[in-house]
Amino acid sequence: MTEKRAEKILETLRKTFTMPKWTNSKRDPFKTLIVTIISQNTADRNTAKAFENLSKHFKITPEALANAKTNQIESCLKPAGLYRNKAKTIKQVSKIILEKHHGNLESILSMPFEDARRALMEFPGVGPKTADVVLLFSAKKPTIPVDTHVDRTSKRLGLTPANGDYETVRKSLQSLYDPKDYLAVHVLLISQGRKCCKARNPLCKQCPVDMLCPSRHLWDKND
Repeated sequence: MTEKRAEKILETLRKTFTMPKWTNSKRDPFKTLIVTIISQNTADRNTAKAFENLSKHFKITPEALANAKTNQIESCLKPAGLYRNKAKTIKQVSKIILEKHHGNLESILSMPFEDARRALMEFPGVGPKTADVVLLFSAKKPTIPVDTHVDRTSKRLGLTPANGDYETVRKSLQSLYDPKDYLAVHVLLISQGRKCCKARNPLCKQCPVDMLCPSRHLWDKND
């Protein structure tokens, strides 16, 4: 029953939300890595502003960022918060990719999924979500990154265990869907989280999958 409900949820979300145009092509792996590092514990708008600042001052390449002065990177990243730590991480990661991987991530992305994931997570500041974002967006590897929106919406919809950690949520979602749909699941659950299934006051009356949601009764007071 959960699998049928999961398919119905995905089908409904596809009809409700438009998939971004960038999902039709692979994203540059290094740029994806950098913007995902910037996005850690940061709102989307602030992430975009910080990445825009960085892009205006530097080419987003391992060579350019490895050789950049840390304080200049910090200045660009201030809108994102935690900018000192993020600048240090970006400089370190860029240097490793430049010196140990010939300036690109292709040698890692060409590995089998688990090996590539492990290799990315050896970089400083790169955890499971950041690795999964790069692998899904830039290498079309079979994984579902779990950000705060995916975690919250999947649990409220009863697709994943309510107390599940990152790996439990990721693997639970992947068990319910075909790998060809992993990107759509990730993107559409984020859209659902942003538009309707908000953290504090979910908009259940506006929710396209409210009748498929076992948690709806918990939020009746918000309707």
